[in-house]
Amino acid sequence: MRNELLHIYRNTPFGRENLLQSIYFCSVLGVRLVIYLPETKKLLMYFRGRPVQVDLDSSYLKDPKTRDIHIRECLEGQDIDYELYRSSEYSASNLADLGTDFDFMSSPRVVSDLSSKIGLGHIGSKVRNLLLSASFPMLIPSQAFKKWNSMTVMFGGSINGVKALQLGIRLSQISGLPLYMFTQAENGKSRNHYEEIIKQRNLWEAFQTTVNRWHFFEKGDLSVNLFAVPHDSLVVMGIFGHGIVKDFFFGSTTEKIQTILPNNMLLLGPKYKEHRWYQI
Repeated sequence: MRNELLHIYRNTPFGRENLLQSIYFCSVLGVRLVIYLPETKKLLMYFRGRPVQVDLDSSYLKDPKTRDIHIRECLEGQDIDYELYRSSEYSASNLADLGTDFDFMSSPRVVSDLSSKIGLGHIGSKVRNLLLSASFPMLIPSQAFKKWNSMTVMFGGSINGVKALQLGIRLSQISGLPLYMFTQAENGKSRNHYEEIIKQRNLWEAFQTTVNRWHFFEKGDLSVNLFAVPHDSLVVMGIFGHGIVKDFFFGSTTEKIQTILPNNMLLLGPKYKEHRWYQI
């Protein structure tokens, strides 16, 4: 890992908003930005030997003559380290190979459909495939650039929930931004149940010193309770599926949260591995 965020650039106004969000993420967390300039609509990413094909729509290749100008306009005045990256390896003439040795990746909710045709909460199948395969977290930006002034971990007690909490604590420590946690209790489980999970993972001391507030709900409608999540908070959340459909759908609660909340999100998939940023 090289402490870098991969961003696939789209030369449209929506693409500009996504790039501004990646720039802000890197600025807040001291991460190097790698801006990939696609020259084909098909990409191949290898995750531990498993190839994932990403099909971009035509907007990613739009007007290459103005691409560098628009990127540099977004970067003007920004104090971050960055690189403009073009693929030098191809599995086929129209299939570029894209490396996966990154700490983070930024992706809009959909990469293969025009943004004007998608709903706010819809995450496209290609992005789902990336989330299910990636060993790094993925930044899913809101459609319009928005600064976030805090972070909120969605904690349901699962392994990926614990990983999200670990990462949220570390990101809060690095950025100095306040950290909140949100839990919608399931099946009558008490707050003590979730506290025990945190203690068993040796996170209790870090939790007590870093988490500013725990929004814990034992009852009530999730869509209403989610009003507790600040509108200007980066949501950190683990995703996973259930049973035989796990390769195609998120867990039902995760799906509902990402559909309701318009916030910028940092999502951890089931293949996400602990890395050096967990040294809290």
